[in-house]
Order: sequence, then C-alpha cells, then structure tokens
Amino acid sequence: MNAIKNHFWAQVFVIYTRFMLGGGFVFASMIKIKGRRFTTVPQEDADFGTAMHFFETMYQTGLYWQFLGWGQLIAGFLLMTQRYAKLGALVNFPIILNVFIITISIDFNLTPVITGMMLLANLGLLAWHWGELRTLVNLPLIPDLPNREENQKIWEITGLVLFAFTAGYRILRDGYDPIFWFGVCLLIGLGALVFKIVWRGKKTSWIGK
Repeated sequence: MNAIKNHFWAQVFVIYTRFMLGGGFVFASMIKIKGRRFTTVPQEDADFGTAMHFFETMYQTGLYWQFLGWGQLIAGFLLMTQRYAKLGALVNFPIILNVFIITISIDFNLTPVITGMMLLANLGLLAWHWGELRTLVNLPLIPDLPNREENQKIWEITGLVLFAFTAGYRILRDGYDPIFWFGVCLLIGLGALVFKIVWRGKKTSWIGK
C-alpha cells in the first residue's frame, strides 16, 4: 500500500477525488443554507413517498434543512483544503452514506448510481488514510513518508480557490448552469495540474544537471 501511496499519480488521483467529492457537497449545500428549495416550483402537492415529496418535507422543517446544508458545507470544505482531508473524509462518510441510503429507498431514477460512486470514493479516501485512522480503533500508527505530493501548498491553494468559486457562485445564484460551474472548476483544476507537472519537470532537470 505504501508503494502505491508514494506514487505521484496515485496522490494526484486522491487530490482530485477530494476536490470533486468536496466540491459536489459544497455545491449542494448552499441552496439549503439559504433556505431555498432544490426546485423553483413548490412541491406541496407532490405524491406521498416520491422524491419531490421527501425534499419538500425536509425543506418545510426549516432549521433541519439548513443544518443539512451546513453539514455538507463543512465536510466539503475540509476535503477540499487537502490539509484537513482526513477529517473531511471522516465527517463526510456518515453524510454520504445517509444520502445513498435515501436514494435507494425512494425512486430517484439513476441518482443511486451517482451517490453510490460518491460513497465508494469516500470509502477509498478512508482506506487511503487508514494507516493514521487505525489509531481510532487502538491499532498502531503507520505514518506516511514526509514531503508527500498531496501535502504540497499548491493543492491547498487550488482547493481554496475551488471552494471560494463554488460557494460564491451558489450564494449569488439560486438557479445555476452546471456546465458553466463544472467547466470553470475543470479549468482551475487542470491549470494547477499543468503548472505542477511543468514545475516538477523543471525541478527534475535542475537536479539532473
């Protein structure tokens, strides 16, 4: 496992998994925190037991609806910071597990596929950090090697930029264009990766001289 964890591209994959998982939760959280519905049309007359009825019931609780939003926002933020990603994976796990169970309990069409993938991603992050998280069940610590790629400052900065853009976009807009949001996030993420690869190549060439 340590051989995999010390591989550059494996760490990059984990970094971007945190960005996507955390970003998805931040994106979904703001509408709840603002006390707004997922849809622009009230769903008081939705059939009992349907997804829209379920969301309308949660929305009508008021405080609980906003509480869910704050929980998602905090978990997403922790994941995106990279520095506190282990805590983020722990906090996010019961939330995404709860969401997954809800989507397979009520007819959400293909939504369980998405939430199932998010749950698997979160389990993967927990497995990635198991060497340190195992102390929670009184097993000895297996520390990671120092100077790991995932601990580099560039990924913390990128995470904060992605968080600020996502949260700001959803604060300013109740309606949204998912293609625009995802496209901007993709450009930010790819920009950081290209910069890192170029910088890594230059650093390697300098060492070789």
